[in-house]
Amino acid sequence: MSALSAGLTAVLAAAPLPAEEWIDAELTPDAGRVAYLVVGGGVLVGSILPIVPTGAIVGAAAATAMTTDTLSLPLVLGLAFVAALAGDVVTFAVARRGSASVLGAVAGGRFGGERTGARVARMRYAFAERGWLLVLVGRVAPAGRVPTLIAAAASGMAWARLLPAVAGGAVLWTLLYGVLGVLSGNLTDSPVVAAGMAVGLVVVVGAVSALVGRLRARRRERRARESGEPAAAPG
Repeated sequence: MSALSAGLTAVLAAAPLPAEEWIDAELTPDAGRVAYLVVGGGVLVGSILPIVPTGAIVGAAAATAMTTDTLSLPLVLGLAFVAALAGDVVTFAVARRGSASVLGAVAGGRFGGERTGARVARMRYAFAERGWLLVLVGRVAPAGRVPTLIAAAASGMAWARLLPAVAGGAVLWTLLYGVLGVLSGNLTDSPVVAAGMAVGLVVVVGAVSALVGRLRARRRERRARESGEPAAAPG
């Protein structure tokens, strides 16, 4: 369960209410302010270091906003967009400085796993012609954001080309997880249940997307080996 869902559960569970009552309890204004901080801070940190489930945070917050007046859905989505955009800009700026330790850590699999390093290597080949599109799609592709931004920095992508692509990707990403949260929030009146359902839906969608991505990557690699050319970048 995401940090937001766990936090909301803890806040409500702390109240002296039976389980069946706190599940349907309304969020307090204090809990709403904490939720906003979790959305903004969690997405920002997770957009710099991919160790925070940012999609689950946004989905859970959007679902909760559908079940209570304590949270505003537009504000949740606005915070998520700004934090995602800021995190991507910071990630690109750090990679653009050419820090060998940072690039080596990510490419070596310390952040994002071994597949991240392989993706960085593959993406370098595609940035000359369609780098902006890769950045935009990489934001919503499973495990695609960090390697895409690093490859963009390594290829010398200019800020003027990067910023519109990053902003567009942040919009798509925010809407994607916001819609998953809205769908979950429409199925129940309980903030806690809605948040939990949103997290579960995000996990399922992420797992399916990752599976599809792996299958596509294997087909690309097989075709590349047969043709003797480098595998194309995802997207």
